[in-house]
Amino acid sequence: MTTPSAVINIKAQGNHHALFLMLVALVIFILTFIFSESYWQQYRLVLIFIYLVALVTFITGLSKYLQPKYSLVLTPKAITYQHSNGRWQLTWRQIQAITLLKETLGLEQIKLPYIGIRLKDLDFLSKSISPRLANRLIHEQRPLIAFAISQGLLTFEQGQLNLQGFTLASGEIIKGPLAAFLHHCFALNTAFGCHLFIPETATDRELDNFHLLLNQCMKSAEQYD
Repeated sequence: MTTPSAVINIKAQGNHHALFLMLVALVIFILTFIFSESYWQQYRLVLIFIYLVALVTFITGLSKYLQPKYSLVLTPKAITYQHSNGRWQLTWRQIQAITLLKETLGLEQIKLPYIGIRLKDLDFLSKSISPRLANRLIHEQRPLIAFAISQGLLTFEQGQLNLQGFTLASGEIIKGPLAAFLHHCFALNTAFGCHLFIPETATDRELDNFHLLLNQCMKSAEQYD
């Protein structure tokens, strides 16, 4: 069981090997540069290709290095998702359910690489996510929308980007990227029964184990209400 008083930091799989990739790229560049001093004319095209490979490898490592150190921070009272474009934070009491995404294709049941979070009220989310991250998640979660449309869980119209204002339960009207994201969350909830989605790449373990951890945290948090 999760210790209620503990803070659990989750490091994303995508952050692994950042320094290693940058080091490999630098070694490749240095060795290629030395070789180029004597054989540039004979192997120019090959050497240019190797330089490009080193550059791509270095950029990949750098992008991993610049990601937040932890993708998720779990405390006894809240869960925080951290992204290079911002973050969202919710208290456990604002969450209604945390589920694995499973869909049936013919006779086969497949597991989608996400953990879904169903909220008690979208009003909570509107005040806990940065507009920049909201805009980014719309694009990152397009595969979920495409899958929902292909399986008849959403109509094509429901899956389209909605730029109209979003009216909260409180009556407040949200506009801009945040409104588009809330419409996006509403559509995904229609399809999958969840508003927010944590990708498998943001976790540090198998989805089944991470799902169990989140539910243990949410259950432990009840004593803080």
